[in-house]
Amino acid sequence: MNGLAAPLQTGAWPRPQAAASTGLWFMMAVSSSIFFLLLVAYVMRLNGLEGFPLALPWQFMLSSALLALGGLALELGRRSATRDTRGLRWGGLCALAFVLVQLWGWQALAAARVLPSGNPAASFLYLLTAMHGLHVLGGLWGWWRCLRAWPRADAAQRAMGLALCARFWHFLLLLWALLYATLGWLTPELVRAICGTR
Repeated sequence: MNGLAAPLQTGAWPRPQAAASTGLWFMMAVSSSIFFLLLVAYVMRLNGLEGFPLALPWQFMLSSALLALGGLALELGRRSATRDTRGLRWGGLCALAFVLVQLWGWQALAAARVLPSGNPAASFLYLLTAMHGLHVLGGLWGWWRCLRAWPRADAAQRAMGLALCARFWHFLLLLWALLYATLGWLTPELVRAICGTR
């Protein structure tokens, strides 16, 4: 009990802003580690005889642009001294559109008979894009909470919410750029050249 009472008496408990920021950094570090390990597994699989690159549907390029626009909208909202919710709203709408366009891209892949089974590269494509999509949906949950709390929040809380949303969207965009480049441009020949194998 004494260990809990001391911070209450001295006011040493961390501020909610610091705790939320630290939690977001920790979550992004864990997510980055998971995606890094999956990308390493993808590269190792491509280095084998059964891996081959896929032609990504054009919808993935459109979804990339939507995610970039969402991050830009949130960043502009963050810099506008939290006067209104336009940046926040546009950021969330672009993220929702990203998820829908990704599903459209999956339909295009299925129509081209690129399915999760039978091709290791396709299996990784579906797995990695699904995991990224789940992260976007998680970000939308945080975005929705920030938007709902806006009317009753003070300026500091609004600034914190926008800053956390913008940071997470920048992370999602960076992660998606890495996934897109790996899935779209990495070939078995390039992997063998990098790894020094035949």
